Amino acid sequence: MSVTHLRWGTDELSLILCFDTAGPVRVLAAGEAATLPDPGREPELCTLLTHRALPLVEIQTPGSGRLGTSGKRHVDGATSLALRYTGHEEVHERRRDGDVRVLRVRMTDETTGLRVTAVCTLREGIPVLRTEACLENAGDRQVTLEYVSSFACSNLARHLGDGERWEDGLALWLAANPWSGEYRWSRATLAERGLYDVGMVPFGQTGSKNRIAVTSTGSWSSSEHLPMGCLEETRTGRALLWQIEHNGSWHAEVADRFDDVYLALSGPTDREHHWRRILAPGESFRTVPASAAFVPTGGLEAALAAMTRYRRATRRPHPDHQGLPVVFNDFMNSLMGEPSTKALLPLVDAAATTGAEYFCIDAGWYDVEPPGTVGPGGVPGWWDAVGEWQESGTRFPGGLMEVLDRIRDAGMVPGLWLEPEVVGVRSPVATALPDEAFFRRDGVRLAEWGRHQLDLRHPAARAHLDGVVDRLVHDYGVGYLKLDYNIDIGAGTDGPDGTDSPGDGLLGHNRAYLDWLDGVLDRHPTLVLENCAAGGSRTDHAVLSRLPIHSVTDQQDFRHLPAIAAAAPTAVTPEQGAIWAYPLPEHTDAELGMVMVTAMLGRVHLSGRPDLLTEHQKGTVREALATYKTYRHLLPTARPHWPLGLPYWRDGWLALALSTADGTTLLALWRRDGAPETVAVPLPWTTEADRPRLVFGAGPQPSYDWDGPERTVRVTLPAERSAVLLSFGAGPGGTPA
Repeated sequence: MSVTHLRWGTDELSLILCFDTAGPVRVLAAGEAATLPDPGREPELCTLLTHRALPLVEIQTPGSGRLGTSGKRHVDGATSLALRYTGHEEVHERRRDGDVRVLRVRMTDETTGLRVTAVCTLREGIPVLRTEACLENAGDRQVTLEYVSSFACSNLARHLGDGERWEDGLALWLAANPWSGEYRWSRATLAERGLYDVGMVPFGQTGSKNRIAVTSTGSWSSSEHLPMGCLEETRTGRALLWQIEHNGSWHAEVADRFDDVYLALSGPTDREHHWRRILAPGESFRTVPASAAFVPTGGLEAALAAMTRYRRATRRPHPDHQGLPVVFNDFMNSLMGEPSTKALLPLVDAAATTGAEYFCIDAGWYDVEPPGTVGPGGVPGWWDAVGEWQESGTRFPGGLMEVLDRIRDAGMVPGLWLEPEVVGVRSPVATALPDEAFFRRDGVRLAEWGRHQLDLRHPAARAHLDGVVDRLVHDYGVGYLKLDYNIDIGAGTDGPDGTDSPGDGLLGHNRAYLDWLDGVLDRHPTLVLENCAAGGSRTDHAVLSRLPIHSVTDQQDFRHLPAIAAAAPTAVTPEQGAIWAYPLPEHTDAELGMVMVTAMLGRVHLSGRPDLLTEHQKGTVREALATYKTYRHLLPTARPHWPLGLPYWRDGWLALALSTADGTTLLALWRRDGAPETVAVPLPWTTEADRPRLVFGAGPQPSYDWDGPERTVRVTLPAERSAVLLSFGAGPGGTPA
């Protein structure tokens, strides 16, 4: 039987698809164009790869299940195997910000009438593939979907050498993402993660039936793991890094199949997330998007560099991406949700004199409870009463505008904290809005920690939030809104009429939330919206491609924060990642330097108590912020590096470097408790002439020695709990060492 091959892509990243009249369209191979197999010259290899290849889109339905295997894995769905190629189109769009290539492959299952269009997108010069699938029921009977892949690719071990087992030759990077300990990457071979070649393929079996699965269920997309991972060849550093671009439930699995390895990515599923979608005739469904970076060498770090470029190229433009203003927020180790006119005015003056450019009043500005009132679960008393977002007359006897005007008079832009998606069970809004405007299951309105969850698909819910935002912008003149989200509502909602599967109801709300964000920014294009969800519990590209700034963590201990800040650029571009800098009077000079350096390779979120600092301490903070402003314009093009490796939670020395478009390298180093005084840091991308300069530090004087031929700097920090910021090349700083 004749097999047709379709080659598509760029020099940096291409695909080979194959199909015939008796089978689905399959992904034969993906990678840089020069390494793809040639069906004309390598027919036997391509036949083997075709046997192992997965369909371009994996689909499972209850009436057909899977063929050839069983178990928990989401491959070999009978519906996907029944799809047949019906056509494709290639589009090449020439844009000022870089050419874009799009491939649409159309397939049909003649039995059910299901039509599937797989959409692949590439940007010129960026080896990152974005994929999604659109399904339409063109038949005369309903079709129930239980799983649809966003990305499915096999033959990922095809580059391994003879005699090299995939279980040892491939390593998998995953990132645990605990609250206040975010971005905990770890690397282990597939065997170390429990996936082995069990030797059953020669006996006619597909493989082990096992898988390495990572799943997130609920409305916090990254509360346990980042929606990311990386498959890396241990010997060569060839790597495939992926991200699922969704702000809700998702699933990723790596497994073996016919003596090779596959990766399948998706949004919610029936098995993991209580998701099903019933498509009546004429109805359609679109998967959540996923993207994958392919690099031939350099491992995870090189793949992250490619993904960083992709994230910048695919986000909504906003002036904040270039301005990078310093934001003061009154919450962290400061007022902690107890703002008032009396408490805020000294902070406003102190923030302005230290160099802040925005001032955000965090939680509590609407609180009518007596100060210090404790609500459910030990939180402030307003916790289960939020939702109206009206100023508190008791906290602001002269009106909130008195404080906002003081902020403006001090030369700063005022901002406020909101938690838009929730309504407290005691809030008047809880009774003012219809039941259908909230998450419900089995006719019962859901409650979590004293809050209800709005369903933004309902026009009343959206109109309420639009009214709140427009009022705050027009009446109060705020230029900044911190959008927080402190509950995880679980599997989802069965919708306004009770017919949605919970997972599909959540998916619908997730998409409505993104649409709401787009609407807010369309109406207020210069308004800065900060993404926050109990710190970094909603770290995903669906939101980060829309909002210009992201709160990476709620961590309050300055000793722990560097491990988070140093790893944050794996998931957030440096110019979007807001890191706390909370100077306190009890900090030593060295500790104060550590507090400030931790934020200086990202977005500075100043907090703490600058109003209580000594003049000497205030001078240190002013110096740090003034220095930051001399180079922050370099961050929007910076590439992150981890010259000591990605940080583990208890590492004594931590390092984060950013190399920028003008040849500058900025290097932040932290010495924590128990670490030796001196560390050697390799910087192989620099030149021999790039001698180090001191950009910022506080406390005992650091020393550093540059070994040009080895591209290595030896740095000594005399004090524990200290940090230093150095530059190399043409960047800021004093006289080179």
